[in-house]
Amino acid sequence: MAIRPILKMGDPRLLRIAQKVTVFDTAELHALIDDMEETMHAAGGVGLAAPQIGVDLAVVIFGFDQSERYPEAPAVPRTLLINPVITPLTEDGQALGWEGCLSVPGLRGEVPRWSHIRYSGFDPQGQPLEREASDFHARVVQHECDHLIGRLYPMRMTDLSRLGFTDPRPA
Repeated sequence: MAIRPILKMGDPRLLRIAQKVTVFDTAELHALIDDMEETMHAAGGVGLAAPQIGVDLAVVIFGFDQSERYPEAPAVPRTLLINPVITPLTEDGQALGWEGCLSVPGLRGEVPRWSHIRYSGFDPQGQPLEREASDFHARVVQHECDHLIGRLYPMRMTDLSRLGFTDPRPA
């Protein structure tokens, strides 16, 4: 296992479309997952997508019991999701919520997201995985999956006046 460097906004590799995983349960896939988990925990994140560490594969991890970055957020089950598909289940549009990102350090922004979704994909052994998620759990899934289509949360924002530094005190 290794802690990998996290790419930052401005790196063109973050804008690429991730490739689907076609072979499951390999030593390489398990090593990638281990590295992603260690990297996410070392950075204090609640999720991480393979493109954030420069790997163009449709693999995301997310989940936590308690988060320092989001202290009021309810726990999200630890999940490894490969080749994800998100289906919105909300009929009343999207809800605004604050997000940060390990690839956009020091900033937070208010982002519209579906508040109730179904996500599906595969686990590392290639077994189907499907869940429904609401509120913060749904937001985390959508945020991580955006990395697989070359999107960072500021690209989803509708009001950039709601983008700011996490520590507003002057230096």
